[in-house]
Amino acid sequence: QVQLVESGGGSVQAGGSLKLACVAHGNGYSAYCMGWFRQSPGKEREGVAAIASGGSAIYYADFVQGRFTASRDNVKNTMYLELSSLNAEDTAMYYCAARLTCSRSAIEARGLNHPFYDYWGQGTQVTVSL
Repeated sequence: QVQLVESGGGSVQAGGSLKLACVAHGNGYSAYCMGWFRQSPGKEREGVAAIASGGSAIYYADFVQGRFTASRDNVKNTMYLELSSLNAEDTAMYYCAARLTCSRSAIEARGLNHPFYDYWGQGTQVTVSL
């Protein structure tokens, strides 16, 4: 069983920045594929970033356009998402997700698709005002 706990959300003005964190409680974190997703009211959950187990392979959704940076610390069992140049369209609940078995080819092909993952956190809200 894996428990994921997100933090770091909040309210910011357009152009601002936030840093989200996701702590994983469970064994074997360093082997997991990890992902960040977001969901706005009335919209489907969409992939933001996916990180392979070692942390060197990171994949981003097209809409990120260099504004977000994902990373992970396998010693602290923590994944991060640094958000910058935020705009109103980034307002959403942000979720982290974990897949217990990870391969570079699998996360490259499916890491931004939510059915790829086994466990989900409860989410942290990001609200961007004009």
